[in-house]
Amino acid sequence: MLRLMTWNLWWRFGPWEQRQAGIAQLIEQVAPDILGLQEVWVEQDGANQAEILAERLGGYHVAHGELRYRDGLAFTNAILSRWPFERVEEIPLPRADGTDSFRRAIATSIRAPFGTVPMFTTHLTYQPDHSAERVAQVATLAQSIDRLCPDPEGQFPALLTGDFNAVPDSDEIRTLTGRSAVHVPNLLFNDVWDISGDGSPGHTWCSSNPHLVDSFWPRRRLDYLFVRWPRTKPIGNPVAAHLAGHEPIGGVFPSDHYAVWADLRTP
Repeated sequence: MLRLMTWNLWWRFGPWEQRQAGIAQLIEQVAPDILGLQEVWVEQDGANQAEILAERLGGYHVAHGELRYRDGLAFTNAILSRWPFERVEEIPLPRADGTDSFRRAIATSIRAPFGTVPMFTTHLTYQPDHSAERVAQVATLAQSIDRLCPDPEGQFPALLTGDFNAVPDSDEIRTLTGRSAVHVPNLLFNDVWDISGDGSPGHTWCSSNPHLVDSFWPRRRLDYLFVRWPRTKPIGNPVAAHLAGHEPIGGVFPSDHYAVWADLRTP
């Protein structure tokens, strides 16, 4: 099995110093093989949240995007892997008009014991009325995955994780999962929660989280684990998917988002 996880860590918002221990503890408990992270903080000439977590997990490998600092801090995506990276590339994501946005995806290839695993993580535009922008961003993701993974039947299927800031019936998610016209022929993704979730709605942005007590957008599933189709069956089939971080640790919820993790079949 391969254990895959995604989590938006909420940067340094809220009681960020109190949240750090809970973040580390939860990831250590889940023990993912590969972990996509969003809203990771990095201090200029200082601490790197992803590297701190990797060391706590026991020497995991770290990949993150280009670090753009503002007031001495960066806000980025990262991937942690139990196994080494063969390739790391950053994918710029566009606005709806095609111009560059500050949103990015990380594209990696991971050298696992059973073969190369293509792994991508991203964090899309958050505004509720910016669906057209997210559609453009997932189109770029699909095209990039097609370019970087040209032989889906001959390798482990591409994994795509992240905070998509979109609900399952939105245009942007429907185009990824084949419920609407896909951006690249013969390339779509299975939504792991849709296939093997525990039967709950799987809300990752939820009014049960005290950090969201004043949110105008509660009870949404915004965070996803996707596995590319087509692929060699049953490789990549999800066995079970779960939420994590939906209870306080040390009296504090570790993030404003709940994490998602799942076990996938390997060769």
